[in-house]
Amino acid sequence: MSRFFIFAPLLGILFPGNSSGQDVSRGEKLFGECAACHTTQPGAPTVGPDLHGVLGRKAGSLESFRFSPAMKRSGITWTLQALDAYVADPQKAVPQNRMPYAGMPDARDRADLIAYLKQAFK
Repeated sequence: MSRFFIFAPLLGILFPGNSSGQDVSRGEKLFGECAACHTTQPGAPTVGPDLHGVLGRKAGSLESFRFSPAMKRSGITWTLQALDAYVADPQKAVPQNRMPYAGMPDARDRADLIAYLKQAFK
């Protein structure tokens, strides 16, 4: 049996997207938790940084937002994996960050949320 078939189920977790069974509509509803502080619209005034173009961006680098020193020092570039880990447990991913959110422990919820964010930035 090829290694691809052994690891193929992991691709849906590591690289969420519609082809892997994520529910973008459900992700949009889950984004409601995030929308209290974040937006997907560039430059829109919010409590937290706007998430437009977050994938591929260095953490703490958006000039329109005042980030915590911990976020600026984190060295994170927002990949799908980094975003998944951060949303799962923000304080574990970046200790002493300022985001007052306990995290989204359910992997399916995170996959759906990230699938929505990917679509929102197309």
